[in-house]
Amino acid sequence: MKLIKLAALALTIGVGSADAAVISFQTGYSAAGSQASAEDYRDVVNAAVAGSPNNTLLSTYDDVSNQSIFGGSNSNIAFKSTITFGLASAGTYWFRAGVDFGNGGAVFLDNTPVAYKSTDMWWNYGYGSTDQFFAINSTALSAGNHTLTIYGLEGCCDGGQQVQYATDGESFHSFSTATLAPVPEPETYAMLLGGLGVVGTLARRRRYKQQA
Repeated sequence: MKLIKLAALALTIGVGSADAAVISFQTGYSAAGSQASAEDYRDVVNAAVAGSPNNTLLSTYDDVSNQSIFGGSNSNIAFKSTITFGLASAGTYWFRAGVDFGNGGAVFLDNTPVAYKSTDMWWNYGYGSTDQFFAINSTALSAGNHTLTIYGLEGCCDGGQQVQYATDGESFHSFSTATLAPVPEPETYAMLLGGLGVVGTLARRRRYKQQA
């Protein structure tokens, strides 16, 4: 009986790791100014956050800041946010990111640059001013997993940020661990089938012993 419970637990752990959108939030020190391209922002920010202890997973991307998550200084900050999400079927999606990037930033979708601004961006909890947030509109996405990555540089001062998505014709929703769960990869399915096989074998052995 214990073996069956252990097999079931392993099965739950293997599948449960893919039951929600994964939101990674990283910050590091950088005094870099505005950059000339989306790729430059990516490279500068990646260098700044590499090895930084400020690295965590968020439950929701709504009114997030460096100080609210990690504390410390509110100046000279490099931001990197990576959101991994999954679609059960193909569709058209909109994305928007309200940020506080005084020295600009960039957005990549599936490792391709889709938005870039080198000007002062300060999201004031609204979407009336288009120069204060990133907007990725009417994007056709295939079924499966996708990654939205946001890079930014802030001189001073660290303010709240938000990242949202919307399906075709629907309202925007903030990304959270309850939205757009990644689709399990083939190895996860293999683990699922293997776990079911183990549980079935153990159950049959136990039944045979009881009949003997």
